[in-house]
Amino acid sequence: MNLFRLFGDMSHLASILILVHKIQTTRSCRGISFKTQALYVTVFIARYLDLFIEWVSLSCYILYLMKVNSGEPTHDPSIDTFRVEYLLGPCVLLGLIFHYRFSVLEVLWSFSIFLESVAILPQLFMLQRTGEAETITTHYLAALGAYRALYIPNWIYRYFTEDVVDPIAVTAGIVQTGLYLDFFIVLQGQKFELPA
Repeated sequence: MNLFRLFGDMSHLASILILVHKIQTTRSCRGISFKTQALYVTVFIARYLDLFIEWVSLSCYILYLMKVNSGEPTHDPSIDTFRVEYLLGPCVLLGLIFHYRFSVLEVLWSFSIFLESVAILPQLFMLQRTGEAETITTHYLAALGAYRALYIPNWIYRYFTEDVVDPIAVTAGIVQTGLYLDFFIVLQGQKFELPA
């Protein structure tokens, strides 16, 4: 059993549950980028299109909570201004160029891997613009960062035990890990204020 992958996936699940808990208990999605969540829904729909009919993503539930069920309108589009088309276009192109077999599901899988590597950018951009982050938001980001960080030893483990290397996932994962590392380095040097 690959414990790195298990703990990585559990950390990813924890990040989603942290968001669900935050939105349901505070009835607010303040400080959470709707665009990042929409990009994650796109990632999971593209990656699991064959399972989508039978599986409802928690990411879709988060979008539902943010748009419909968070009580007062707490999502502020004037702060969540990252232009996601600058992420979607290159990721579609990379998915079309780098894949293992030219089929719809394979290109969508490849696209989803590339998109996941940069999907956190609207959230990071929003935090940088506002200069504030609720504790629960930083816990969400820490859990996502742990998810990605645990996948690095997972790839090493798979290489030595299964002789498997997935260059698309590894390349995108290194980019994603770099974004999280940059965020945590900036977080150490900056003081984010808790909102009033």
